Amino acid sequence: MKIPITIKMGLISCFIFLAGKSQGLSQDLNLFDSEEILEISMKGDFDRLFKDTKGEPQYFDFSLSYVDNSEKSLDIPLKIRTRGHFRREMNICNFPPLLLNFAKETTINTVFEKQDKLKLVMPCRGEKYLLREFYVYKLYNLITEQSFKVRLVRLTFEDLSSKPKDFEPVLAFLIEDEDLMAERNGMTSINQELIRPESIPAPDFLRMAVFQYLIGNTDWSIQYRQNIKLINVDKASLPIAVPYDFDHAGIVEAPYAKPAPELKMLSVTERRYRGYCMEDMKVFDETIALYNSKKEAIYNLYAESKLFDEKTIKSTVKYLDGFYDLVNNPKRLKTEFQYPCLEDGTGNVVIKGLKK
Repeated sequence: MKIPITIKMGLISCFIFLAGKSQGLSQDLNLFDSEEILEISMKGDFDRLFKDTKGEPQYFDFSLSYVDNSEKSLDIPLKIRTRGHFRREMNICNFPPLLLNFAKETTINTVFEKQDKLKLVMPCRGEKYLLREFYVYKLYNLITEQSFKVRLVRLTFEDLSSKPKDFEPVLAFLIEDEDLMAERNGMTSINQELIRPESIPAPDFLRMAVFQYLIGNTDWSIQYRQNIKLINVDKASLPIAVPYDFDHAGIVEAPYAKPAPELKMLSVTERRYRGYCMEDMKVFDETIALYNSKKEAIYNLYAESKLFDEKTIKSTVKYLDGFYDLVNNPKRLKTEFQYPCLEDGTGNVVIKGLKK
């Protein structure tokens, strides 16, 4: 029996509609795969939350809402607390960093499905510095998959405190969960103590250490796990270091950022290689080749940004020029990257940060 053409067309249209709805849902579920700014609203007592900046942080009951791809408004209950050390405890920020704690059963069929605890980076001294740090994560995404993905959000506040404030919406960004980042790379996160930089395979360590030099970041260490997470395939395999928290990097140039006094540096915009001593410069060849191969993509990341003004793009490109001019000058490269070998330098200083 032949199916009338009108029924055929109706079935095809229905299939296309359902496929589109399915695709829309799929897009909603991939939190870190979209480049779009996610519009979210959070409702709760922001006065108590934002004042919780000393001692052990406590969780507060909140709700989060957003509109999905089918234009349906979804509300998710969650708990939120402040987090971090420097940006939370030093009273330097307009907003402290936050940790969003979801119950997995409340996130099914939402953009937050499978998420547990998500770090939310809030603007500390203005959105321009937040965006600069956000782009550092995107930069390292270009270098390796063994990196944290991030997602920009525009956050609207609904303050339920006794004296509610009328907050203006702000840009913030979410950082991929550590365990999910490791899982995405076929690995698991580890908390093993007594890991030294030399324990990490040289190509993986150099990829990370040269990245820190590129962005002008000295606020990290393997030994104290300062702004470093470790992942590996299993207990028998060597760990890989994944960096995060880049607000003290020279490429961000946050107004409160200062290098550790022990490093004897004048400014965070001054680059200092923080790897360990490697006298054979040939070990850097593969890493320098990697960064040269990514040069165009790195420059385009900033040059094509719709979120930066022309002045920021120009100054960032100039900062990147400084890196590429140096790493492609063998004499200057040797001077800089063998700094840790100097007996009278600060190359062996280990940054502990504010960890307790």
